[in-house]
Amino acid sequence: MRSKMIIELIIALLLGCTIGTFTGLAPGIHINLISAILLVYLPGLSSKFSLLFVAIFIVSMSTTHTFLDFIPSVFLGAPDEDTFLSVMPGHQMLKEGKAHEAVMLTLYGSLLALPIILIFSPAFVYIMPLIYESAKSLLPYLLIFIGLYAVFREDRVLLAITIFLMSGFIGLISLNLPVNQPMLPLLSGLFGASSLILAVKQKSEIPKQEFSGLRDIKVSRKDFFRASLGSIFSAPLCSFLPGVGSGHAAAIGSEIIEQTQKSFLILLGAINTIVMGLSFITIFSIGRARTGSALAVKNILETISVGDIITIITAIIFSGFLSFLIGIKISKYFSAKISKINYSVFSLFVIGLLAAIVPVFSGWIGMIIFITSTSLGLFTILSGTRRINLMGSLLIPTIIFYLVG
Repeated sequence: MRSKMIIELIIALLLGCTIGTFTGLAPGIHINLISAILLVYLPGLSSKFSLLFVAIFIVSMSTTHTFLDFIPSVFLGAPDEDTFLSVMPGHQMLKEGKAHEAVMLTLYGSLLALPIILIFSPAFVYIMPLIYESAKSLLPYLLIFIGLYAVFREDRVLLAITIFLMSGFIGLISLNLPVNQPMLPLLSGLFGASSLILAVKQKSEIPKQEFSGLRDIKVSRKDFFRASLGSIFSAPLCSFLPGVGSGHAAAIGSEIIEQTQKSFLILLGAINTIVMGLSFITIFSIGRARTGSALAVKNILETISVGDIITIITAIIFSGFLSFLIGIKISKYFSAKISKINYSVFSLFVIGLLAAIVPVFSGWIGMIIFITSTSLGLFTILSGTRRINLMGSLLIPTIIFYLVG
């Protein structure tokens, strides 16, 4: 009986990795959508599979997604709400012929996240219930500090403040309008389409991509330490607080602990996976779901035992290692193909793809958000201001959520 259950869970893990690969590579198809569909059909599924089978499927799918969703951000400039900051250094490395290295750095970061999740899991189980309310009350002031710190690092402070506040206003409006998946048009415009339009204008070409082996991708101890420290400091904090995601954690980690291009990509990969992994632990420790996937697991299992948590952590580790290998293969494939295409035409194609996806998922209001955010993204790039100031689109709504709520 036990061996049958183990085989069932292995099948769930492999299926989850397969679907997570699809969601990670397909802009606009989010794991929350798949999780929601599973909940609708849960009564029928539970008659054929155990509830733990469905939960492990979601866990492995979500873990795989965090490993692979940087690939469309780097190669296509098509980010989602967890990878949009990678467009900046990733796209630059693409134009330098180092897209594969950029993806590998995010994969290294996600791999780094696995032992961090293991280390922090006991603390989340035993300490988190004691500090949850205190951390929640301090968060808005930390985010205010991060926003001010980013703005006052600029040479043209007034312009940076203007962009920060304008992006915050667009973010606040977007999140309070009757729009499905508001982050899709908001972040695709600010960080995706704006970069692609500029690439078309400049008639950019993609150079032949380098195929660096694992041994050839060098990361200094200093860069590794910066990324590790940044992710350890920020990701756990953002793993249990509502309204705070990977983007917030990356802003905190990169502004407090200064990052290089390489360490920043490692940091992004680590944070993305840590936030997702630890969100499954919070449903056991404080009974709150931080991500859509964690909420789905909570609804499926209803009561979660220590044994379930151990199984979930095991699934995260195994699916993480498998996703790392999948990511290497896919990145190499993309690197071999992308330099053979006309980048201006390709950029127009991706812009058109985003423009087609947005109304499907977010309606005509989402299209207005997409156009507005793209305009602000273009203005930010052309003004020479750091695009980290566009994080106001997430920081300001979250600050207001905590101060008013």
